[in-house]
Amino acid sequence: MLALSTLLSLASLAAVPVAGSWPAIAPQLVVEAAPGLGRAAARVRAVPARALVEVMELLGLADPGPPILVLLAPEGSAAARGVPPWIDGYALPRTAVVVLLPARAPAYPDASLDGLLRHEVAHVLAARAAGGRPLPRWFDEGLAMIAGGTWGADDGAHFLLELMVDHDLPLARLDERFAGSRRQVAGAYAVAGAFVRDLVQVHGAGAPGRILAAIAAGAPFPEAFQAGTGVALAAAEADFWRRHSLQRWLPLLTSSTALWLGITLLALYAARRRRARAAALLARWDAEEDPPAPLPPPP
Repeated sequence: MLALSTLLSLASLAAVPVAGSWPAIAPQLVVEAAPGLGRAAARVRAVPARALVEVMELLGLADPGPPILVLLAPEGSAAARGVPPWIDGYALPRTAVVVLLPARAPAYPDASLDGLLRHEVAHVLAARAAGGRPLPRWFDEGLAMIAGGTWGADDGAHFLLELMVDHDLPLARLDERFAGSRRQVAGAYAVAGAFVRDLVQVHGAGAPGRILAAIAAGAPFPEAFQAGTGVALAAAEADFWRRHSLQRWLPLLTSSTALWLGITLLALYAARRRRARAAALLARWDAEEDPPAPLPPPP
């Protein structure tokens, strides 16, 4: 704790530089790395300040607040042993500490070490935008996923798998999935990211910030969601699943099994039509070959 306090007090000496006239000041990061992780630390320090400002803009945060300590820990360290092996980083928003595990990065839902940094810093900044009030885990993770970078093929694949396995999963039950198996965690991330991505697309880039501001003002999450979007959370959730319901049939409709099934059905239909035409033709030929009926005898 003494070391952390000392590092935080030196934050002004290691602030992320801000270039240009941007609407917000970039968060100050103090990056500390264990021996042997110097290259990863250099890459983290090289993340453009603009990328962190974009995270603030997503969250509607004008003031980044106190410096954030970023610790790079090696595999086998206490920081790594304290989390499941598929976790490549985590944040402690109350103490403004971000822990990155470069040996595991990138791991879903992060596509790179840079994206991992933005993801974990977003957790700290989201907590500040919400005034320290608790956020639903799925909303917090969804925001961090969007902050971490562009929605990619991995996200779409995980979301599609979740649609096939457990579609219409209530958001209220999504938080418990983050404490489940690796597949459940990946599915929870995918659904959370998809929902927040749709939230931004449907209600605008300012929607997350408006929701967080309402939470900071003391509103419960459902009321804050409606205040930030103009739509009740239940209605937005139902609309989300309704718009994505067709996606769960896409793998079946586009699979090789479906292709060959379609070809087989077409072949059977064509054979039936051929048999019907052949039967009609034979019947016509039989009618033409039958001798004419004898004339009745004269009266």
